[in-house]
This record gives sequence, structure tokens and C-alpha cells, in this order.
Amino acid sequence: MAGTDPGSGSAAGDGELASYRLRRERELNSLYTTARSLTALGEVDEVLRSIVRHAHELIGCDFAYLSLLDAEGCLSVRASAGTISPEFSSARLPPGAGVGGRVIETAAPFWVSNYQEAQGLPHDPAFDLLVPSEGLMALLGVPLMVGDRAIGALFAADRTERPFEKDEVALFSAFAGHAAVALNNARLYEESRVSVQRLTEAYRTIEDQVATMERAAAVHEALTHAVLTGGGPGDIAHLLVEHLQGTVTVQDRDDHVLAIRFPRGSTEDDGQNPPRDLREEARSTGRCVSARGQDGAFHSVVAVRAGGGHYGLLSLTRRAAPEPADVRMLERSAQIIGLLILTRDARVEAEERVRGELLTELMSGSDLHPAQRDRALARGVDVDHLNVLVVADCPEKAAGDIVRQLKPLTAEWSGIAGEYLGRATVLLCADDADEAARTLHHALRRTLGVPALVVAERIAGQERSRAFTLTQRCIQVMRALGVTDRGASTRQYSMYALVFDPGRAHDLDRFLTDSLGTLLDYDDRRSTDLVATASAYFTNSGNLSRTARSLHVHLNTLLKRLDRITALLGEDWRSPDSALRLHLALRLHELKTVVDGSPRAGGAPS
Repeated sequence: MAGTDPGSGSAAGDGELASYRLRRERELNSLYTTARSLTALGEVDEVLRSIVRHAHELIGCDFAYLSLLDAEGCLSVRASAGTISPEFSSARLPPGAGVGGRVIETAAPFWVSNYQEAQGLPHDPAFDLLVPSEGLMALLGVPLMVGDRAIGALFAADRTERPFEKDEVALFSAFAGHAAVALNNARLYEESRVSVQRLTEAYRTIEDQVATMERAAAVHEALTHAVLTGGGPGDIAHLLVEHLQGTVTVQDRDDHVLAIRFPRGSTEDDGQNPPRDLREEARSTGRCVSARGQDGAFHSVVAVRAGGGHYGLLSLTRRAAPEPADVRMLERSAQIIGLLILTRDARVEAEERVRGELLTELMSGSDLHPAQRDRALARGVDVDHLNVLVVADCPEKAAGDIVRQLKPLTAEWSGIAGEYLGRATVLLCADDADEAARTLHHALRRTLGVPALVVAERIAGQERSRAFTLTQRCIQVMRALGVTDRGASTRQYSMYALVFDPGRAHDLDRFLTDSLGTLLDYDDRRSTDLVATASAYFTNSGNLSRTARSLHVHLNTLLKRLDRITALLGEDWRSPDSALRLHLALRLHELKTVVDGSPRAGGAPS
């Protein structure tokens, strides 16, 4: 195996790393700026136009466009930037067709370097007729996700054939995540405005008695105030109790009570749960249903819905039968509660994304803006004291699912959790990295219910990126060693540091060259398998019969290979000291092959 100049290699590597970090910093700054500008928009059409314009500039493609799913499951182009064909700006793809169909089905990015020649991709004839006029060649699509549901796709296209790099796909996907939140918030804003407008119009059409009109106006004002001030179900229930003079209960989708309010002079006995069949009817019809219970009280129930989802029930219990105006008040209030719940969920999702962005900024190694530091402190995170990095890995669970379980666990260490380069990653402040890894592993194992690896590394200065590399490579080494369920620090696997520490790669290469270089070179030149033969020999404790069986060769063939190894390494290669060194080199070579993903040395057996 040929040697390398450590000095020149290190200098070149440092230069490439510095260039890569500078480029990533510019991309992240651009992503942060564009995402922040999207949050300032309100109208849906304005948000759509801004998304494609920023996407066009961010990825540097020839043109970009955005398609949303309609009621029939088709993808319809809603906005574009850089296109030249008017027909393309109103294109429509049926379900499952093209790159968009693949993105929606998998909820993951997908790209082709040449759309017309892409193999195994269902094509739509109508769309394919538009491709030549637009000059579309290379196409990248990423999903627009709201929760775990794709509402559409964002596309970047070039008029020349080319691949899309991983960094481009990751950057475009991150932008699409922000864009989906901005678009969903705009939709919520529009739904809220329409609902309030409908509520206002409904109350304006009431031509009942003056007292009824005044009461409706008061309720409308109070509901609007609740929406604008971010009130909750309890506020709505309290408002309704004052005007309807009955017990008001708000339940979640699992019938657990979120809020219950009683009128003056009543007791908790008046808050009897509405009959089950009444609740089921309200869910199925989406309207307010009423019935008299066995206790003589009237129960009125309406489902809480918003955005096509079911969020619970709103019920009124009182002695008097509900008036039409009361029914309308309950139905409108249920709509408001649904919108408040959607808004709350959007805030939670935005908070999670802010934490994810903060984690990415910290991992990039760039200095945080003072405003970012203040936002981190407001969330209980002192970035200057984050001294331990933890990576959690579970093949049976997605990284996002692992992150959701880790987030509530980080408060004890004033830490922050998120997804970084596809890995569930945590930065925290801890005195003992081993104890932190064991504690997080125990909690994850209990909540996930499946084996998981949790590895921690103490951070030296601002070397978070290096700590991340060490932890994830250590996880690969642990899996290669057969460890699948444990919490530990990299220190506990320091004897394998030559393999998972990139900073010691030259030491490992020199050791493998000195110990195995002759066999590796011989295997490469002759297409033999002497390295694998020596490894099997030591694995089977020198037993020739077991070694031959494990290699699936005849005993005479094995003896010939061992003679050839003796000729190459010398007569003493099986002596205790030489055998120990050679066995260690073979094991490290195997682990290096697993961690680096490089092909095994050697070829067909001779």
C-alpha cells in the first residue's frame, strides 16, 4: 500500500474543510434570511410567489415552481419563477406521475438528471408535451410537509443535464420545511379571517329580539378577542357559560376533559358527560346535536373541527332546551376552538424548527448573533456551557421520532435536541459524559421500546463538528462489534479510536501498511484472498478444519494459502508477538472497512 505525505494531505484537507464550512455558512445565512422573510407574509398567493422566488435564488437553478395537491390528489402548479412557457405555469399532474408523484408518495426528496430519459418514472403525456417548450432537463423535487402529511411539492429545474449534490438537496429540503410552515400559517390566517368574517355575518343576520342581538355581539367580540390574544379552550368555555347559563365542557379527541366551566350556583354534578351516542352523532355529522338526558337536562354537543381534522367536542348541559341562536353560538365557538388548537400546533412546530436551526448554527461552528444567543437563553440554553455532544441511533425509528423523545429529556442538562445530518443529536451541559449517555439511553429505551445506541463525546472548545464525527463513527464501530443496545461515551471505546477518530487516520494507515501492506498488495495484484484467510485463521483460533469450513474451501487449498502467507510474512508470523500484532491489524482493517464503507481487500480465491 502506497504511503502518503501527512503534511500535504492535512493542508489540503484543512483547505477543503474551510472552504466547505464557508460555503455552508453562506447557505445557512441565506436560508435563515429567506425563512425569516417568509414569516412576515400573510396572504396565501403572496406567500406562494415569495416561496418560488426565494427558492429560485437560493438554489441557483434555471427556474423553480411550486405545486399543491388538489381535492382529486393531483399536483397543480400554483406559482413559478424563471419559467418561459405560460402553459407550464398552469400544469397539472395526476396522482403518482412524474417526479412530483414520487415525492408525494415517499414524502422524501427525489431528483433526475434528465427527466425525459428517466427510467422507471411514470410519465404523464400532457405534462411531457410541455417539457420541450420549457426546456426542462434536470429536476429536483422536495415535499412540503405539514406534520406528517405532504400538501404539495417544491421543484428546482435546470435546462441542462446535471446531478443534484447532497448539500443542494439538504438545503432545498430545509427551505421547503420553512416554506411549508409559512404556507400553512398563511392558510390558518386565511381560515381564521374567513371564520371570523362568517361569524360576523351570521350574527348580523340575526333579527331576533334586541337582547339576543346584543348577546350575540358580545360573544362575537369576546371570541374575536380570544383569537387575537391567543386564548385557550378554557377562555371560550368561560365566555359561553356567561351567555348560555349552563355547564360548558371542552374535550379532546380522546374524550379527555380539557376545560369545564360551571354557572353560578351549580355543582360538579351538573357537568354530567353527554351520552356516548350523542357524541358519536356529533362527530359523524359535524353539526350540533341535542337530546334530553335521563336526568332531565338537555345536552348539546358539537364536534371541534379545523383544517379537515377532528380535535374534540364542545358540549353544553342545562335545564332549558337550546335556542337556535345558542346552537349557532356553540358551532361558531367550536370552530374558534379548532382554529386556536391549530394555531397552538403551528407555534409548537415553529418552536421546534427554531431549535433545529439553532442546533444547525451551533454545529456549523459559526459565531452566533447576539439575538440568537438571547433566543437560546430564553429557551433555557446557555450555548457557552454546552460541553457534551450526544448522538442517538435506532435503525427501527426515524431520526425525527427519536428527536421528539429526546427534547423533553434535555431540560435537565439545559440542552438542545434536533436532527443534524440525518442523526438525532443533542448538545448539553454535563459533568459526566458517560452518565449522560447512560441516562438518555435508559429513557429512550423505555419510551421507544426497541434497542438503541446512545454515544456521547466531550466537546473541546468549539469542535462540535469533530465531536459529531467521532460519535457517529463510534456508533458504526459498536455495531460492527455486535453492540446494538447501549449508552456510552467514546472514551469507553478508546481502544478503537484509531478507527473512528479521523484525526488518527494516518496512524491507522501506517499501522495497517506496516502490518498488512504485503498481504494487501499481493491480494490487489493477484486477485487472491490472503487477508480474509488470515482473518478467518485467527477467528477460528488456528483450527484448520474450522477455518477451511468458514472459508468454504478444501483443506489443501487452505494449506496452500497459509504457505503463501508464510512466504510473504516470514516463518514467525504465527509466533505470539507477531500473531497478536497481525490479528489486531486484521480486526482494525475490518472495522475500518465497515466505518469508511470501502470495499474489502482481496479478490477471488486462488
